[in-house]
Amino acid sequence: MDVKQYQIVLVNLDPTLGSEIQKTRPCVIVSPNEINDHLRTVVIAPMTSTSRKYPTRVKVKHQSQEGWVVIDQIRTIDKIRIVKPLGSLTEKEIRECKRIIRETFVD
Repeated sequence: MDVKQYQIVLVNLDPTLGSEIQKTRPCVIVSPNEINDHLRTVVIAPMTSTSRKYPTRVKVKHQSQEGWVVIDQIRTIDKIRIVKPLGSLTEKEIRECKRIIRETFVD
């Protein structure tokens, strides 16, 4: 499957362990296209519709529904877990995701 960075895709996250986000849910591809084009795995951040404001969560709107990109639950998945594409983040949402990723994992 051809996927692009900051695309929203429906992903089957089960089976999971412990406190990992589970179920089939929208996720944002955060791995760069160089990885997405050449490997069978991608790095995703799950999305949830129920969250409170938290420093590692990015509020987004998708298909008229508000939700959160859960940067603190980033994980690598095989592309076979991807069910279907759903859309993309806006430029503003992408900038905010990049900022939170840098703040959380780089600085």
